[in-house]
Amino acid sequence: MLADDTQLEAFLNLFKTGTRLTYGKGEYIIRPGESPAHIFYIEEGLVKAFNISKYGEENLLVIRKTHEIFPLIWAITGQGRSIIYQTLSPTTVVWRVDREDFNEFLRKHPDVLYPFLDLIIQQYQMHSERILNLEYRSVRERLISFLLTMSLRFGEKTEEGILINVPLKQQDIASSINASRETTSREMSILERKGLLRNYQSFITIKDKPALKKLL
Repeated sequence: MLADDTQLEAFLNLFKTGTRLTYGKGEYIIRPGESPAHIFYIEEGLVKAFNISKYGEENLLVIRKTHEIFPLIWAITGQGRSIIYQTLSPTTVVWRVDREDFNEFLRKHPDVLYPFLDLIIQQYQMHSERILNLEYRSVRERLISFLLTMSLRFGEKTEEGILINVPLKQQDIASSINASRETTSREMSILERKGLLRNYQSFITIKDKPALKKLL
C-alpha cells in the first residue's frame, strides 16, 4: 500500500462531505441503461457490477466491497461502458459525491492521490487475475482458479474451511470463467463430490484448498 493512515483518512473525508445513502439487498445504485451521475464509496456492504449480454444474461464484472469506490474508470476519464451496479448484501451504505467535486479535491490535495492509486492498483490486479484465469484450457481449471481468487478477496476461515463470504450464483461464476451455466454446474458438482468444496445457497466453502490447488 502506498498511502498512510492520514492520507487515507483525508481521502475518505471527501466522501463524507457528500450524501449518505442506505440500500437493501437487490436494489440498483446505477440502473440498466443509466449513465453514472456520481462517484460512490462503500462504507458497508457489497455491490455487484455487471452488464447484460446480447443473450439477455447477466455478465458479472466485479464485486465491490467495503472501502472501495465505483465507477472507478468513469471517475478518472468521464467515460465508461454501460455497467449496472446492484447491492448484494441486506444493508449497503454508500457515500455519493459529484465527479467534479471529486476531481477538484484530487487537484487541490495531491497527497490523497496515494490512496486513490492504491484502489487503481487493486482493480488492475483483479482484472489481471481474470485474464490469467481465462488462459486455462479446461472449465474445471478456470473454475478452480476463480474460486481461489475469490477466496483471497472474500475468504473467511471457518471450522469447515474457507468460506467465500459473498453470494455467487451459477450464472455469475459461468460468465466470469467464460463457460456455460450447465457446464459450470456440472464441474461444481464434481468438486463437491470429491469433498473439495461445499455450495449452499450460493455461498461456497473451500474445504480442502491444498487439494484444490493441486488440480491446477
